Amino acid sequence: MKKLYLDQAIPAVYRSLNGTTEELSKVYETAGLDRSLVELVVIRASQINRCPTCLSVHIPKGIAAGLSQRKIDLLPSWREATGVYSDHELAALELAETITLLPAQQRNSAAMDAAREVFNDEQVAALAWAVILIGAYNRLSIFSQHPAAKY
Repeated sequence: MKKLYLDQAIPAVYRSLNGTTEELSKVYETAGLDRSLVELVVIRASQINRCPTCLSVHIPKGIAAGLSQRKIDLLPSWREATGVYSDHELAALELAETITLLPAQQRNSAAMDAAREVFNDEQVAALAWAVILIGAYNRLSIFSQHPAAKY
């Protein structure tokens, strides 16, 4: 049976999702968020959601933005990789995992509080939206069975 690519089945909705992503890219810049940090959280959320399509797109984007191969390689064990990630990266990764996994409310509050210690509210909101949007793309690509991009 032929695959059903949701992005092709209803392209107007997909274009709207892409428009939201483009708008959010402007927010990263005005909020003062480094693109490598954004790609770091997007990659982590895509790892958790096991989306090969999004990983094959965002790992090269992360490298192009200055993210080191070492940080990408150690990302599944970021909590144990002492001294590898900055305080900002650690807070952003905790926020990304919390939003992706939707754990108990107390962890949600702790992640938000930790992020607000190192980021302003606009930066926290922008990072949260990055994770929420990549979650939508992860689900779209996984359900549609999009192939991984070649790089």
